[in-house]
Amino acid sequence: MAKFIARYPAGKQASAVIPLLYVVQKQMGRATGSAWVPKVAMDVIAERLGMPAIRVYEVATFYLMFNTKPIGRYHLQVCGTTPCMLRGSDEVLRACKDAGGLKGYGDTSADGNFTLTEVECLGACVNAPILQVDDDYYEDLDYARTVELIEALKRGERPPHGSSIGRQTSAPEGGPNTLTGAEEG
Repeated sequence: MAKFIARYPAGKQASAVIPLLYVVQKQMGRATGSAWVPKVAMDVIAERLGMPAIRVYEVATFYLMFNTKPIGRYHLQVCGTTPCMLRGSDEVLRACKDAGGLKGYGDTSADGNFTLTEVECLGACVNAPILQVDDDYYEDLDYARTVELIEALKRGERPPHGSSIGRQTSAPEGGPNTLTGAEEG
């Protein structure tokens, strides 16, 4: 913790609250298989930063990237904003429920492998719909590709993140069509 706190000037150490919450969540994930931030850890962070514990609780509960209760081994986060909805996030959600054995948002599968959460804009709208698994984005999904992803996770495999259709970054489907160099010849 001291390494992160030292990055901030005197009197501004409270700014380290987000990095410290993230470190604790990652440590919990490695130690227990469930990446979350327990209240006791928030209390320790508050003490180390010299700030009221309620301020740490406010940060931890405001940002969707922090889990304040245990979650499954894989955190399935479905983007539910308009661009993803228009491109099929309802099918991604259905696939998560079907393949992951989940009832809906907030549910953790009986085997403890998956927790399903709806999140607001993941910022990859051009490759919608998006499913974030832990810290990795899986883009250009549909029902079948989402099921394949979840089945791979069940087998302990971590498929490459990014576009599920091989799209180059945010280029149009089929590849870039402007400034390709062909116009010079």
